[in-house]
Amino acid sequence: MPRTTLLIEDDLLARLKELAAREKTTLQALVNGLLRRSLAPPQQAKPYRLSLEGWDAEPQPGVDLFDRDKLFDLMDGR
Repeated sequence: MPRTTLLIEDDLLARLKELAAREKTTLQALVNGLLRRSLAPPQQAKPYRLSLEGWDAEPQPGVDLFDRDKLFDLMDGR
């Protein structure tokens, strides 16, 4: 494996070391894993298919579906 030198900002290096210690891994393994994940092609989510089930409805005499106030009155039993 070839070696390379990187200049990493002090605060970023400190955070990387903390994360490596929490995950009980080496700094090298952590950085390699993070680089692999950042270079991997984005995963495409499966398309979600929405399935709705309805009910049979029949127009009722005297009910105007476009008159909201009257519709609510009928639903409230007024």
